[in-house]
Amino acid sequence: MKRTAATIAVDIAKGNFRPHTALSNMALAYYQSDSQYFARTIFPICPVTVSSDNYYIFDKEDLLRDNWKRKPAYGKVAPAVLSEHTDTYACLVDQMIMGIDQIRQTDLTRRMGPVIRDPRQQRTKTVSAQANIHQDRLFAETYFRAGVWANEMEGVDSTSLSAGQFIRFSNGNSDPVAFVDQKKTEMEESTGRTPNRMAIGVNVYNALKKHPAILERVKYGGTSVNPAKVNLNVLAQLFEVDRISVQRSIMNKADLGEEADMQYIGDPNAFLLAYATDSPSVEEPSAGYIFTWDMLGNGNILPILNYLGENGTHSEFIEGLMATDMKKTADDLAMFFRNAA
Repeated sequence: MKRTAATIAVDIAKGNFRPHTALSNMALAYYQSDSQYFARTIFPICPVTVSSDNYYIFDKEDLLRDNWKRKPAYGKVAPAVLSEHTDTYACLVDQMIMGIDQIRQTDLTRRMGPVIRDPRQQRTKTVSAQANIHQDRLFAETYFRAGVWANEMEGVDSTSLSAGQFIRFSNGNSDPVAFVDQKKTEMEESTGRTPNRMAIGVNVYNALKKHPAILERVKYGGTSVNPAKVNLNVLAQLFEVDRISVQRSIMNKADLGEEADMQYIGDPNAFLLAYATDSPSVEEPSAGYIFTWDMLGNGNILPILNYLGENGTHSEFIEGLMATDMKKTADDLAMFFRNAA
């Protein structure tokens, strides 16, 4: 039967007509996979009960000295000295708010269009996803850039190296495994801790996967059916670290209204070698900590709340809160390498 305005009006009145204002089973939403984010993969999260406080630092010089001495007859040795001092953290509150126009939502509901996109769910997802971007940006600014760590080196193509230089991994004359072993040994001799974490930029990862010195070490482990390949697990074994992560997350670094400027958040040509604990410890040091404060006192470090707007605005809002302090806590337990690829 031919559809007319009259028959459509009848179907609408009966509730049988569903005009499609948008597809209900697909949309283009550029959310990144949770596996792309890296801020929480290197340094441990340390929950705190107050926004700022002190923590103890015991000097390694005293802890690693041999303070035992021969007891004199009828006497005693001088007491050993264990120096201690404190440093502070301060968790400042960051916030993100997204609005919902209730009048527009009423119109969409009455059109009986798709109901899959509850605006509260969509905005909650966006706030949560952008919290990951925000944390990765803070991590990159705090730990993963030049000028942060005292032990820093720069990659060059030349084999005639000056102080503070190394052959970048994109150069076939380099030997990444031997170089990392050398740096790990230096840190162990200085601190008693062997680096157990690596954070690498995307270009560094790509250079390592095709580096001849890496491929030579793994080629005999493959078959024609399952050829040898380099992945993060292989690199972790070669470098003998517990954890290695690639800084893959991206962000638009342009402001609202400007042309998009999509870039990797972490420097794609750098890598970080560090020692860190899996969880907060009073008996082990860690190069860095991510102090997190549950500012609402409910144990939630990323509360996402919903509240109504002012009378007359016919709006409601989704709010996200976080309070962190990404802090370098042991400068001698990390080494940063720029221009490594």
